[in-house]
This record gives sequence, C-alpha cells and structure tokens, in this order.
Amino acid sequence: MTGNFTLIDNIVLILYLIIVLSLGFYYSRKEKKFVDYFLAGRNIGWFVVGMSIFATNISSEHFVGLAGSGASRGLAVGQFELMAIFILIILGWLLAPIYIKSGASTMPEFLEKRFGRKSSQFFAVISLFY
Repeated sequence: MTGNFTLIDNIVLILYLIIVLSLGFYYSRKEKKFVDYFLAGRNIGWFVVGMSIFATNISSEHFVGLAGSGASRGLAVGQFELMAIFILIILGWLLAPIYIKSGASTMPEFLEKRFGRKSSQFFAVISLFY
C-alpha cells in the first residue's frame, strides 16, 4: 500500500465530511436545549441507550488492537472483555440509579453536586491527561 489517495477516495471522503457536517449543523440548529441535543430530551428507550453504549465501546481498538494482542499473548486477553460484562452489569444495577436520581447529565456534574467543585475540576484534569 502506497498511501496515495485516488480520485474516488477523495470524492468519498469529501462527501462523507459534507454529509456528517450537514447533519451536525442541521440538528444543532433544530435542538434548542442542552438536554434535547445531548440526552435526546431524556425520552429514548433503554434499548437505544444500550446500543449507543455498545457502539461506542466497540471500536477499531477492539477489531485491531485486541486481535493483535490475542495473537501475540494468547487467549488470556479475551478474559478482560469477558469480565467487563459482569462489572458493567453490576455498575448498572448499583450506580445507575444513584446517577439518574441526582439529575446530572455528565460525570463532572455529578461529582460537583455530590462532592463539590474541586472534585469536578480534579476529574476533568485527570480525564484530559489519561
């Protein structure tokens, strides 16, 4: 692979960018509130939320990174993903009700409501560098 784009590659890339930017601008002008834009007005079902989380979690890192790690280190790499299933279920049962009851939209907002502004700022700084 030489890394050079052909004309068709450039056309597909430009069309993709135009479509994504157009959709983003259209919906950003249509939605008026923070909750409507980022949280879909808090009126979508659990299945859509679950699929969104799943799609966010499954990325190229899973398809390329974990496959490479599995090839070099063996099947033990898959154990990490298998245990994540149980941990996410436990977190969903224990922490999600607390998070939802607080009315927070983001984790820094939750930390600020629960522990104060300094914890929110600390979490934001840690998130930037980790």
